[in-house]
Amino acid sequence: MTEADSAGKTAVAQPAPAAAGAARRGRLAFWAILAAMILAGAAVVTGFAVMHASTGPQLARPSGIPGSVSDAQINLMGLSPVPVRPAPGFTLTDQDGRILSLSSLRGKVVVLEFMDPHCTDICPIVSQEYVDAYRDLGPLAGKVVFAAVNVNQYHAAVSDMMAYSREQRLNTIPGWHFFTGPVPDLRKVWDGYEIAVRAPSPDADIEHTSAVYFIDPAGRERFVAEPMADHTSSGTSYLPAGQLADWGHGIAQVARALAR
Repeated sequence: MTEADSAGKTAVAQPAPAAAGAARRGRLAFWAILAAMILAGAAVVTGFAVMHASTGPQLARPSGIPGSVSDAQINLMGLSPVPVRPAPGFTLTDQDGRILSLSSLRGKVVVLEFMDPHCTDICPIVSQEYVDAYRDLGPLAGKVVFAAVNVNQYHAAVSDMMAYSREQRLNTIPGWHFFTGPVPDLRKVWDGYEIAVRAPSPDADIEHTSAVYFIDPAGRERFVAEPMADHTSSGTSYLPAGQLADWGHGIAQVARALAR
């Protein structure tokens, strides 16, 4: 029902208290249902997003990676191309006491890592991958040099490089060089390849960036990989045998492609 007010306007008659309560309950019920519908819709969207994230979008393959290297190996190794430019040069001494420059290795592919001769964590794993890669290369092994630069300023003697090389069987690789030298010279190499090194004391673990650089026969940086390791509950580092084999094969595949 309606009635005219004194100004001639039309006003709505006020409902009785019972009717007003029913109306309020009706409105509350409506908004509750609407809110539930919105939340349900959000849950569906969220669930779809989570499902999509769990399956993982297919990342585009980095351009320039040799076709012989599988997508799985690329992901495992964190392999990526780098701007093609001359690799930072250096002249250091290897485990046999030979003074060599990086430029003297031109004409061969150089697979370069940064290792601690007293490391018990990731360095021995990379060493095994080097040995596996060398064996995988077969006839092309003579065209590839496997090298590392020392990151331990407290153990920088040539004898330290030799002891580690023997322990990890790296001396079974004819083209193996574990380089060391005066600490200022080592620091220049670390900086050139963006290797961060933290050495708190002679007895502490050396913390350092772990990276594998692939340098082509013309002495140019081409690719970089990111070594990895798992750890047992006691802290011992390891990689499952399958991943070790895939790493070694992947290193060989990249080196093989650059050597041809």
